[in-house]
Amino acid sequence: MHHIFTLKKIATHAHRYCAGVLFCALSVPAAAHVTLEYQVANAGSHYKATFKVGHGCGSSPIKQMVVSIPAGVQGAKPMPKAGWTLDITRETLAQPIVDHGKTITEGVTRITWTAKTPADYLQNDWYDEFVLRAKLPGKAGTLYWPVSQVCEQGRVDWADVPKAGQKLSDLKSPAAALELLPAGAAGEHKH
Repeated sequence: MHHIFTLKKIATHAHRYCAGVLFCALSVPAAAHVTLEYQVANAGSHYKATFKVGHGCGSSPIKQMVVSIPAGVQGAKPMPKAGWTLDITRETLAQPIVDHGKTITEGVTRITWTAKTPADYLQNDWYDEFVLRAKLPGKAGTLYWPVSQVCEQGRVDWADVPKAGQKLSDLKSPAAALELLPAGAAGEHKH
């Protein structure tokens, strides 16, 4: 069985990194940039990354969403969307890993959803979500997911990562952030 987190479990341990999950969610400007639905997870767990998209490029609709998979994230699998095609970019790993007795030499580095027709574009007045599932790295810390919105006219790259002393909210185009709690912090299940 894979790791399943309840909001209660996450909230129990989120105080280490934020005054509370609800406060963290409220401190991010609504629909200002691409964010993750759940912004806290256990290191080493399986995670459903739901990227929330609240607007296009100005008034131009989105025709493509590109999520770059952070280093250390394994086995990323996208959820298909009606009206959109999927492209999965894989690259050879610098060091092969063994997972459940199987040697893995390639990893997913990017997932791209592309609207099939202009009728499928995500209009600026609409909201949508793009979802993938993956295994998170085993080390606690913050994981940044760069996301690009390619629009009918223009492009927005949500890829900025805070430098020392900066907060995510200080950035013009912040990458989606996920706080990784130490493994086992929320009653982790081990294989």
